[in-house]
Amino acid sequence: MADKIVDYNPYEHRDVDNPLTKCGAFVSLLKCIVGTGVLALPLAFHYAGIVTAIILLLLCTFMLIHGMQLLIYSMVECSRRMQIGYASFPEAMAFSFAQGPACFRCSAKAGGYLVDGVLAFSHYGVCVVYLVFVASTFKQIIDYYWQVFDIRIYVAVVGIFTIPIFLIRSLKWLVPFNLVATVLIYSGFVMMFYYLFTGLPSLSDRDILIGDIGNMGLFFGIALFAVSSVGVMLAIEAKMAKPEAYLGWFGVLDLAIFVVLISYILFGFFGYWRYGDQLSGSISLNLPTKEIPSQVAKILIAVAIYLTYPLAGYVVIDIIMTHYWNKNGDLKHAKLKETLLRILFVILTTLNGVLAPNLGPLLSLVGALTISLLNLIFPALIEICLYYPPEYSYGKLKWKLWKDIFLIIVGTIILIEGTYFAIVDIVKEYGNVKAI
Repeated sequence: MADKIVDYNPYEHRDVDNPLTKCGAFVSLLKCIVGTGVLALPLAFHYAGIVTAIILLLLCTFMLIHGMQLLIYSMVECSRRMQIGYASFPEAMAFSFAQGPACFRCSAKAGGYLVDGVLAFSHYGVCVVYLVFVASTFKQIIDYYWQVFDIRIYVAVVGIFTIPIFLIRSLKWLVPFNLVATVLIYSGFVMMFYYLFTGLPSLSDRDILIGDIGNMGLFFGIALFAVSSVGVMLAIEAKMAKPEAYLGWFGVLDLAIFVVLISYILFGFFGYWRYGDQLSGSISLNLPTKEIPSQVAKILIAVAIYLTYPLAGYVVIDIIMTHYWNKNGDLKHAKLKETLLRILFVILTTLNGVLAPNLGPLLSLVGALTISLLNLIFPALIEICLYYPPEYSYGKLKWKLWKDIFLIIVGTIILIEGTYFAIVDIVKEYGNVKAI
C-alpha cells in the first residue's frame, strides 16, 4: 500500500470541467491580486515610511507567496496520501490534522470548518470593499457634474448592477471579463502616473525611513490585503488544465507576483511622495475631480474593479455549494438555487457596504484577520502535522519545523496587532469612541 501511495500522481486523476489555460490562469491571477489593495498602498507607505514600507512589502510578499506555495504543495501531498485527484483546503486541513499530535487530531474536523469560514469571510470582505470603492469613485464624478448624494445610495445602485455579472458561474467564462478588467486597470494606472509625477514636493517632507510605529498594524493589514487572494489563487490552480505549471521559479504564480510587486512598489512610493498625509483610503480619490484625464482614469479603474467582483465572490459561492449545500451533487434544481444564492450574496455585501462605507478600516480588518491565517498560520500547521508521523521527516535539523513555527509566530503577531488596530479604527470612525 505504501508503494502505491508513493507512485500515485494526483495531477493525473484530476477531472476539471472547462479547464483554464496557462494564459487564462495568468490573467485571472493578475486580476484577482491587483485590485483596490494597490490603490491603498500609498496609505500603507504613509503608515510605515518609504524605506520601511518597501522592505516590509518585499518581506510580506515573500512570506505570503511562500505560504501559498507551501499550502498548494501540502494539498497535493494530502491528495497523494488520500489517493484522490484533488484535496481542497478544508479537506487538506482535516486530513493533515488527523496525522498530527493528539491536540490536532481531536480538532481535525473543526479545522476544516474553520478554513471554510475564514475563506468565506475573507472574500466576502473583499466583495464589500469592491462595491464601496466603485461607489466612491462614481460618487466623486457625479457629485462634480450633477448633484451631491449620500455614498450609501451609490453603494446600493452599484450592488444592483452587480447582480447580472455575478450570475456567471464558470471561472473559464470569467476569463474575458478578467482580461478586459486587467487592460482597464493598467490603463488607468498609466493615466494616474501623470498626476503622481506632477507637483512632487521635496522628498524630505515625507517619512523616508520609518513612519509612526503605532500605525504598523494598519500597514500590515493593507499590505496583506493587497498581495494575496488565497481563495481565488487556489480556485485558479484547481481549474488549470496543467496545474503543474502553477508553481516553481517560473511558474504562473511567481510570474504574476513579480509583475504585481513592481507595480505595487511604484504605486506606493510615488503615491505617498505626491500626497503625503493627505491620502485617502484609495489614492484614486485624491486625483483632481475637475480634470477629464483624472475622471477617465478613475472610471477605468472603477469598471475594472466592478468586473472583478464575480471572481472574488466565486470562492464564497463555491464553498457553500460544493462543500455543503450540493456536496454530493444531487441537489434538485441546483442551478436555480445557486442563482438565488448569488443574488442573496450580492444583496448582503451591498447592505454591508451601505452600513460601513469606509475603505481604510475595511481593508485593514479583512487583510489582518484573514490573510495572516490563510497564508501563514494554516499552511504552517498543515505542514507540521503532515510530517509529524514517524515515517516522515522535517528535514535536516528539523528545518521545516522551525520554519513553520516562525511563520506561525509572525502570522499570530500580524493577526493580533492588525486586527486590534483595524477594530480601533472602525470604532473611531463609526462610534466616536477614543482608542484604548
